[in-house]
Amino acid sequence: METMDRPTIYLYTDGSSSGNPGPGGYGVILRCGSLEKEMSGGFSCTTNNRMELLAVITGLEAIRWQHAKVEVFSDSSYVVKAVNEGWLAGWERKRWKKVKNPDLWQRFLAVYRLHDVTFHWLKGHAGHPENERCDRLAVNAGAGAVAAGIQLPPDEGFESLKAEAEGNLIDFK
Repeated sequence: METMDRPTIYLYTDGSSSGNPGPGGYGVILRCGSLEKEMSGGFSCTTNNRMELLAVITGLEAIRWQHAKVEVFSDSSYVVKAVNEGWLAGWERKRWKKVKNPDLWQRFLAVYRLHDVTFHWLKGHAGHPENERCDRLAVNAGAGAVAAGIQLPPDEGFESLKAEAEGNLIDFK
């Protein structure tokens, strides 16, 4: 089925970390017609940028058909500019050398290329209902879970990058 035969999917995302690095989470709202799905997850130690990017990845990975028209709304300049300003293409050409979060960017590209995706930047904490809801989902999945005594899993990608950075004296945030 062609993209134009299916409705546009609206993907709202946010990520957070309490400390950078620190406990973090992501929140996602997927909306397609009258259907809506919320998702969130958290990690014991990660960064805000990783959670912002993971929110987008998680939302795109939840789409059940290929070639979907997807409108992504994020308050992450890091994610939106990486795509819209061509940073990502340059990072890929340079084979991810000196790129932060290459594990997630490669995962992102694999799912991004399955769809027709447009990114829109939203100002964070400015009253946008879906962005505010995603922020609450992200905070509750990360720092909120820790405050409630829930033990979160490690962000294995972050831990791996951190260990590599410590060996190479590279900033891993």
